[in-house]
Amino acid sequence: MPLGLIGKKLGHTRVYDSNGHMTPVTVVLVGPNRVLQVKTKSSRDGYDAVQLGFDDQKEQRLTKPVLGHIKKFNGTAVKRIKEFRDFSRDVKPGDVIGADLFEVGQFVDCIGTTKGRGFEGVVGRWAFRGGDMTHGAKGWHRRSGAIGCRLFPGHVNRGMKMPGHMGQDRRTSQNLEIIQVRKDDNVLLIKGGFPGSEGEYVIVREAKKIAIASARFKMIHEMRRKAKEGAADKKEKKAGAKAAAAKKK
Repeated sequence: MPLGLIGKKLGHTRVYDSNGHMTPVTVVLVGPNRVLQVKTKSSRDGYDAVQLGFDDQKEQRLTKPVLGHIKKFNGTAVKRIKEFRDFSRDVKPGDVIGADLFEVGQFVDCIGTTKGRGFEGVVGRWAFRGGDMTHGAKGWHRRSGAIGCRLFPGHVNRGMKMPGHMGQDRRTSQNLEIIQVRKDDNVLLIKGGFPGSEGEYVIVREAKKIAIASARFKMIHEMRRKAKEGAADKKEKKAGAKAAAAKKK
């Protein structure tokens, strides 16, 4: 996990580029992230990592062990703490980082917790067909049917799809493009959507499938560069044509 930030999902909107093309985006508040602790291989920790804190909190609302850990490194009380291993940016305890850690066009993975759906039956949870609604079927319309193994091995198999709690699972959406970086507001506008309800805490990290993501990143930037150069050439030619027409007059 080379680079990453703790954030909060603010909502969804759309943005338009210079050509009028619309892009749906998710707005994520990713700062300020405060560096609480820096671990190194040479220390007794034995590995490289950076511990970040996000969203200020009152000290009396934290447990004494957590507050003691924060005070040990002269940090301020925060609601969320997350450790990022092999952090590729040089930082020290007390530093504040934010949206400028990423740049436009970069690809990231977003980790969130899906919305809780409560207790669901097999039709809602697993999209089972259910039983017949007619032809004498009684009381078995939205049930799963038999779940046993008959004589051998005589028990319900592990992993059998059954009714239960739906949602509230940690999920990752990979290779999402950053459309805008608003440094002053500490906000990222990320293309598309990813798991998590509005107001929930999320993790934004560099795309792990970096070989694919970086190749696409370079390709898109090259296309944008060529498009800008082409537009500039057209503008110059148009200006030259206007100047020539004016001289003829």
